[in-house]
Amino acid sequence: MKVGNNGTPGAAKAFGRLLRFYRERAKVSQEALGRHTGYSKSQVAMIERGERRPRGNFVELADEFLGAQGALIEVAKELKASGVAAWFEDYLEEEAKAAGVHKYENQVIPGLLQTEPYARAVFGCACPPLDDEEIEAGVAARLARQALFHRKPTPLISFVLEKAALTKPLGGSAVLRDNLLHILKVGQLRNVQIQVMPENRQTHAGLNGPFTLLDTAERRGQLVYVEGQGGRYFLSEQPDLGDVFARYSSLRAQALNPEDSAELIEQAARTL
Repeated sequence: MKVGNNGTPGAAKAFGRLLRFYRERAKVSQEALGRHTGYSKSQVAMIERGERRPRGNFVELADEFLGAQGALIEVAKELKASGVAAWFEDYLEEEAKAAGVHKYENQVIPGLLQTEPYARAVFGCACPPLDDEEIEAGVAARLARQALFHRKPTPLISFVLEKAALTKPLGGSAVLRDNLLHILKVGQLRNVQIQVMPENRQTHAGLNGPFTLLDTAERRGQLVYVEGQGGRYFLSEQPDLGDVFARYSSLRAQALNPEDSAELIEQAARTL
């Protein structure tokens, strides 16, 4: 899996496991390591789970404090910003080989449909903030994912987007307008369908929030990917799997058809 110009997939997880090994061997708590490195206990825990990459001089301080004799420093060389959050790598492996990708989004234009300026604006909104290297790597990795549209064998791809996700002017009006025009172009691909959910719906099947459905390689199975503030996870077992696929079918029925959706997107672009 290619994730950008720098870094190795899984490197953050490997570093995290090694950090935990040396910390536990040294009988040092996460809280104590955090005090020594200027991190909180929860931030140390996130690094150990591979959910966060260490910044500043964390690696050097931790290596010395835990008696790792350079091992942490050596492994950290693979942590140059890959542009992909460690917890997202498992999803990307499935997306890259999926026979179908179907996404409902209510807040922001999905990464697969983002232009470079829009993606940069999205990464610039991160809290806590990302440094310049992380932003550039993230943008490159996000754009690289869009090769999925032209992959062979051709996957079936669909989106149901809330109108609010298409009108939030991240990066400014000009950036949003260009991204809307890009969405119209992608929507002309034979293997892609883009639908917009109108704002006046009195019933709505997507109130539980955004999600992604995957038909796995050669259609041997299905997965649901969900991500939020408190974590991210796959659903692969019934009845949860069937429930979410049924929910997406309802969303597609409730949304505007692709032709009317394209007209709405074009109108929104003209107003910017």
